[in-house]
Amino acid sequence: MSGTQDRPLRADAARNRAKLLDTATEVFTTRGVGASTEEIARAAGVGVGTLFRHFPTKEALLEAVMVRRLETIAASAARVAAESAPGDALFACFRLIAEQSAGKNAFAQALAAAGVDVHTSLHASSTAVRDLLADALHRAQRAGTARPELTLPELVALLVGANAALEQLGPDPTARAHILDILLAALRPT
Repeated sequence: MSGTQDRPLRADAARNRAKLLDTATEVFTTRGVGASTEEIARAAGVGVGTLFRHFPTKEALLEAVMVRRLETIAASAARVAAESAPGDALFACFRLIAEQSAGKNAFAQALAAAGVDVHTSLHASSTAVRDLLADALHRAQRAGTARPELTLPELVALLVGANAALEQLGPDPTARAHILDILLAALRPT
């Protein structure tokens, strides 16, 4: 890291960075990852120079948005898991992660196309989500509410499949809820 990244941001710079991430998330989600940095800066109400001071490339901005999304998902899943019974926690976390991961593939593909090693750049935040899932799975299995033979890699594969299914279904909330109900039923013991 450079020296400027090691220092805490001034309050106004921190606000600008947060505003840029919020705006970039919204713009990339609604307009796609092809949206320009100029659009994002304009929508955030800052100059493009401010955007590039925080994120020197569009790929750095995309990466920061992805990391933030994964951190938000991990925090939400941790909250859900803490507030739920063991069996319910797994299913609530699965649903939450599947629903909040919409569009993740487009971000990852754009980063990979730009030569960014997506697995390395998202490793820490992805590990936090995987650890939460592993804990929820083991707790649900101990409680007898999840298939005992289900492994974490299989659960993650089902989540990847759920994301693809939700993207294929589009925005129809009834169809999305139905496909998740079907997938969650498959996690329960037979």
